[in-house]
Amino acid sequence: MHTTNLGPHHALNSKNASERFVLNLFDRLWEKFRSRVSYVNNYETLIQESGASFFNDHIALRTFCSQNPLAGISSISRIFEALGYRAADCYNFEDKHLNAIYFQHPQPNFPKVFISELRTWELKPSSKHIIHGALKTHRTNLPESFLADLHHLETKSESSRESLLDEAAEFFLELPWHLPEKSDLLELNLDSQYAAWVLVHGYNVNHFTSLINSHKVPALDDIEKTSKALLDSGVPMKKEIEGARGSKLRQTATEAVVIDVAVLENGKLTTMPWTYAYFELAQRDTFKDLGTGKLLRYEGFLGPQATNLFDMTKIAN
Repeated sequence: MHTTNLGPHHALNSKNASERFVLNLFDRLWEKFRSRVSYVNNYETLIQESGASFFNDHIALRTFCSQNPLAGISSISRIFEALGYRAADCYNFEDKHLNAIYFQHPQPNFPKVFISELRTWELKPSSKHIIHGALKTHRTNLPESFLADLHHLETKSESSRESLLDEAAEFFLELPWHLPEKSDLLELNLDSQYAAWVLVHGYNVNHFTSLINSHKVPALDDIEKTSKALLDSGVPMKKEIEGARGSKLRQTATEAVVIDVAVLENGKLTTMPWTYAYFELAQRDTFKDLGTGKLLRYEGFLGPQATNLFDMTKIAN
């Protein structure tokens, strides 16, 4: 049986087996993310010393859009949909050839899931050839019976739930296709850094997100204070904060860490450094609903801000 340190989602209340499964899955993904993104340690120390609390606002996942084999937002989102998540809004990033949908759980305090996909047919022929070559080796998609098991978790034994959790986590953590050739990765990066990222990282989480509103201590009660505190602790931060003061959503992030990724060089296994993930900060403020006049907290995403955050994983050619 898998054992792990308790992650930040463990403390959230769950009413049934499905909700507990969701939180356990997030913690399993957090475990891998935290082990690779060293800046998380700085953030956790900051939270502890300040007496603040950490709530994960959302995770982001990336994928290729493909007809054969089937890949894209839908093939990833179905895991979450089987666990109660539903699509809340969709986005288009024309210059990056991306679509995105964010999914929300009926429990409003559960993390959102932001999934983007690359419209592969819009890239140049050589890039499409590299991506389709990888997709031809894509593992078998999860069967519908797996989704049915997730939907009916209440009827499953503890050992069955643990096995399903292992399988769900592996879907995200294991590369879904064969290792790429180093030369292909470098060529693809010239056309789309997003495509190159997905080629080497698959469906691994691109970022977790601290919700500034959850801190509830004066020292870290806005995005400027938190960003500066992280910078002062030695964490390299994005130079600008997306969204002006008073905006309904403001975002920034650490720089992306660089890790060694496995690739092939003339068919032989080797490694090379590549950007992996960053830790994001999000501040969600209230806005007046024009229909009701009520003050509501904004829960969605803003396209221009997300566009700039996609660029955090760029790597020098």
